[in-house]
Amino acid sequence: FSVSGCNYFILLGYLIGGPPQIEPLFENETKKSLTDHKVRVAVVCYASDELKYECENIDHIMARQVAHQLAQNKIDVIPSEAVRAWMAENPDWDTATEVGAAFDVNYVIYIDVSDFSLYERDSNTLFRGRCEAIVSVYEMETGGEGKRIFSHDLNSQYPIQVPRSATDVSYDTFRMEYFSRLSDEIGRIFYPYLNGDDISNAT
Repeated sequence: FSVSGCNYFILLGYLIGGPPQIEPLFENETKKSLTDHKVRVAVVCYASDELKYECENIDHIMARQVAHQLAQNKIDVIPSEAVRAWMAENPDWDTATEVGAAFDVNYVIYIDVSDFSLYERDSNTLFRGRCEAIVSVYEMETGGEGKRIFSHDLNSQYPIQVPRSATDVSYDTFRMEYFSRLSDEIGRIFYPYLNGDDISNAT
């Protein structure tokens, strides 16, 4: 088959080095990397009682899923169960840096969820996951202090093109499908991914 000049070099690049990777936003903005040697990370998610009423345990599910994605991509992350247990033992915790100090990590990823839904707007028969959140990173310093070095507004929607009918997929199946998608979307802020990986998530 024939390949035009420009596409030939793209194809050649694939053959030599694999598909091009996109640099994660966190590394691009801070010039720091969560995959560096001896770097440990904790993930904390906050959601209001109202959101937790709408989607039970949304904060713990999201923290667990994001931590899993980070671990899958060679980032040393504190197990989410340990963080959850610490929060239960310290219900008066107030800041992400308190969690960072408790686990002696280098960075804390803090996900502040302001809006979350699994349904298309004004519908209870169509699924479309939506999440609005601020994803921040706190860099810990000696003595348990820390400062915010990164912040990103997340506006997630899935499926992108058209909603899914509730007759085609169960609530629980779609919920976990969206959490998996959402955690990867957040994870990509911190680890490289391949150009074109989003194609399968469009519908």
